[in-house]
Amino acid sequence: MSAEERGTTGSGLDRLASVNLNLLVPLLALLEERSVTKAAERVGLSQPAMSHALTRMRRLLGDDLVVRQGSGVTLTPRAMELVGPLRSALRQTARIVDFPVFDPATDRRTITVAMTTSTAFVVGPLLTRLVSERALHVTLRLLTITVPSGSTFTDQGVDVVLISEGHFSPYPRERLYDDRVVVVAAPDTPAQADALELLTTQPHVVVDTDRRVFPYSVLEDKGIPYRVGQLSSDFLLVPFLVARAGGVALLRHQVAVAMRRLSELRIEEFPFPLPGLGIDMVWNPRLTDQHFTAWLRALLLEVAAGL
Repeated sequence: MSAEERGTTGSGLDRLASVNLNLLVPLLALLEERSVTKAAERVGLSQPAMSHALTRMRRLLGDDLVVRQGSGVTLTPRAMELVGPLRSALRQTARIVDFPVFDPATDRRTITVAMTTSTAFVVGPLLTRLVSERALHVTLRLLTITVPSGSTFTDQGVDVVLISEGHFSPYPRERLYDDRVVVVAAPDTPAQADALELLTTQPHVVVDTDRRVFPYSVLEDKGIPYRVGQLSSDFLLVPFLVARAGGVALLRHQVAVAMRRLSELRIEEFPFPLPGLGIDMVWNPRLTDQHFTAWLRALLLEVAAGL
């Protein structure tokens, strides 16, 4: 027996000849979707065919894999252990079979980037321009969200989610750009007034929400008096109203800078230390086209560098 044959036998690869490897793709879909119906739709199988595949996978691995819990299903401990290695193995396999490499000059896909409206206000214009210049046949879809949920990161069609560093992500994240809270005021406010004086003397324009608006909690904890003069249900209306109608507001710096290009707006630093409000990139873990991911990542970083 040759060394190559001994290596194959010793590693267990010879036993794969008796295994239907076609089960691995629906298995990963099932573990990620945690739904037979959704997994079937994702891999193009009927629901009965997916159920049959689940039976075969359970027999092959000697584990239930998914079990009913209330109205949904949950993964067994063995199934949870399989997700990472299985995803990695299938990605490697996709590279081996050499699917067509992403070419921005000819690709016709729809690229979906999910983010809040305010983040889209900051990155959307330059990202749109770069995509239109470098990928003539691609459609860019900006999907606006409020607070990301677990499904935001894995819904079909979402390539990357841009979220504030304060929001949870179950997947690895990478910083796109740093941001911070600033004080914005109308351009005709007294020039000699500093940020703290503006906050205590000017009526505030505040986002109308049931949640405590950060960083007003900091002002309240420090006993800083302020008066709310107007509420707006639209976050992006806040700086516009301040610029055109007067008053003061607390806003992300990058949003304030972008709005100042459209309307005169005074920007001052917040008078007290605050934690950062950076924006991170979180990629859909199902993406297997590494060439596409690298291209879009470079594009997003170029956008951030231009802010």
